[in-house]
Amino acid sequence: MGVATAPSPPTTSKTLQKQHLEAVGAYQYVLTFLFMGPFFSLLVFVLLFTSLWTFSVVYLVWLYVDWDTPNQGGRHLEWIRNQAIWRQLRDYYPVKLVKTAELPPDQNYVLGAHPHGIMCTGFLCNFSTESNGFSQLFPGLWPWLAVLAGLFYLPVYRDYIMSFGLCPVSRQSLDFILSQPQLGQAVVIMVGGAHEALYSVPGEHCLMLRKRKGFVRLALRHGTSLVPVYSFGENDIFRLKAFATGSWQHWCQLTFKKLMGFSPCIFWGRGLFSATSWGLLPFAVPITTVVGRPIPVPQRLRPTAEEVNHYHALYMKALEQLFEEHKESCGVPASTCLTFI
Repeated sequence: MGVATAPSPPTTSKTLQKQHLEAVGAYQYVLTFLFMGPFFSLLVFVLLFTSLWTFSVVYLVWLYVDWDTPNQGGRHLEWIRNQAIWRQLRDYYPVKLVKTAELPPDQNYVLGAHPHGIMCTGFLCNFSTESNGFSQLFPGLWPWLAVLAGLFYLPVYRDYIMSFGLCPVSRQSLDFILSQPQLGQAVVIMVGGAHEALYSVPGEHCLMLRKRKGFVRLALRHGTSLVPVYSFGENDIFRLKAFATGSWQHWCQLTFKKLMGFSPCIFWGRGLFSATSWGLLPFAVPITTVVGRPIPVPQRLRPTAEEVNHYHALYMKALEQLFEEHKESCGVPASTCLTFI
């Protein structure tokens, strides 16, 4: 089939009010991504030592009872996924979703998402909200964006991200989803993980993939098709201070990641009120998420190393082909190539 793209927002010149709403949409996502988890963790702790301690105690009891929910399909709230604020976030860059092949809902899928970027903005917008009409473009599919399991330990924030259909990127969680009797489950895994965020340099396309094979084993165990996904522009919405491999700063970043599960990055965007100042508002660079063709994978309950390597090689080839086919239409120079680490 030909390429299908989610309907784009109107191209007429934006009013000042519309520009402000879009900036608010983009900025709230940044603030939520960075600060919501730590803020509510601290709040629940501090309230224990005040006259409002009962609020914290009740929530902590709820947290204990609800502890396994993220690993058992979570808790979706469609009204959260359909909020108008996500359409403002979409329009700010803008974010687009491109379909290159049919994904029939009579089977499950493992979608490999690249690159991670700083905040996975394109993937959140396209797979965890309905701002680009995922359910219309891929009818019958339910997307699950798999993220760092540690995020589900953070009070209140865990409930918020579960409402989008986010799930822990753990074997228990993903096996549960792909074992459901209802087909059409589409697990989206950011294969490069937090480590890949350290390579989110504008204009570069460097992927942590050569040794990342867990998602292939997952697909083989469940017999689900592998689908390459590339988000052009994801690395361009922030500026990043990249440290040379082998430097003490890079070593500190990797050590922190081993201890905490994510890599601390020094990044910046533009100011909220001035495009010439530094700040946390992302640069308004178009993000185009292209969903590739499915790669059929047989079911192997105990896949061998040879089988894993074979389908991993097929996946890398398909991802590279997807990149080459769409890079120029997404503003990437023809001479640019993917780099696999």
